[in-house]
Amino acid sequence: MQEAAGVLKEGFLVKRGHVVHNWKVRWFVLLQDKLLYYKFEGGKKESSPKGRILLDGCTITCPCLEYENRPLLIKLRTKTNTDYFLECCSREERDSWALDITGAIHAGHPVQVQELHRMKNSFKLLENISLHHIVDKMRDSSTGIKLTRNLEQGNRYKETFTGSALVDWLISNSFAVSRFEAVTLASMLMEENFTKPVGTRSIEAMRYSDLSEQFLDDSTALYMFAESSKKMLSSKEELQFNISELSGMIVKQGFLVKQGHKRKNWKVRKFVLRADPAFLHYYDPTKEENKPVGGFSLRGCLVSALEDNGVPAGVKGNVQGNLFKIITKNDIHYYMQASSKAERTQWIEAIKPLT
Repeated sequence: MQEAAGVLKEGFLVKRGHVVHNWKVRWFVLLQDKLLYYKFEGGKKESSPKGRILLDGCTITCPCLEYENRPLLIKLRTKTNTDYFLECCSREERDSWALDITGAIHAGHPVQVQELHRMKNSFKLLENISLHHIVDKMRDSSTGIKLTRNLEQGNRYKETFTGSALVDWLISNSFAVSRFEAVTLASMLMEENFTKPVGTRSIEAMRYSDLSEQFLDDSTALYMFAESSKKMLSSKEELQFNISELSGMIVKQGFLVKQGHKRKNWKVRKFVLRADPAFLHYYDPTKEENKPVGGFSLRGCLVSALEDNGVPAGVKGNVQGNLFKIITKNDIHYYMQASSKAERTQWIEAIKPLT
């Protein structure tokens, strides 16, 4: 899974199928004129691509909010009008992929690249903008912002949205052109008490930051409509979600390949590392519900890299390398595979202080 010559970017993305609209994790490789995608079976990338997306004449939509439960999508439309939907694991990763794909699409057209950079940094809010009108649109049951139970950082409210989700929504609905503009609008909504921060991250920013940095374009900062604060989770709902495990601050998230406990098969999972309390949860990225399929406390865990020469004991299959292992205090062994040595190091260094 190391970068080859001519490769601009590579990594896991979740792709919508063409015939059957199911979602599958694929390994994507961005070249100057095309995007290749590969199946990942038995802990290894297949040698031949499963398909390719030709970038000449492509248009890109990001943010793309066509799927309510998949807010981190990029949409590519080829010049033959074929639509591809690609999902990333975080807002930051999505924007990084979108920027690199856009650069590849317009590589031969420097004027278009300049215009894209100008728009990205644009700051020119609509004249006579009505915050009341924006809030009415945000509340629309079909096209408004999606409200969810973001069970992070001690949040106990039913109807919340993240800072990044609001910025995406404002851009998608043409209230803003750039993220900078959208953050300014979102800050105005907060100043005028239409929205308010909830959860540690956003409340601290409100309390301690300069006025220009009080609203966070961040997928871990939570907000809500100011008058929704009466709708709280019942203790029954909290138990169902195991809210204390999910209440910690998100430290790192990303795709890793994990070996199953029973069948020892390798599956791509989205991992979310939280601190305070320290937990590592993993999710099935092909499913729409944002609930962990597994997870464990990091207290008393041991984490270490596994050498790439040969297959270590406990590991099954012809794996690609970049392996690391976590042993819980109950002596359960988890084997994970990162997409590069550097990424493996980042995960280990993020986990170690929390054990």
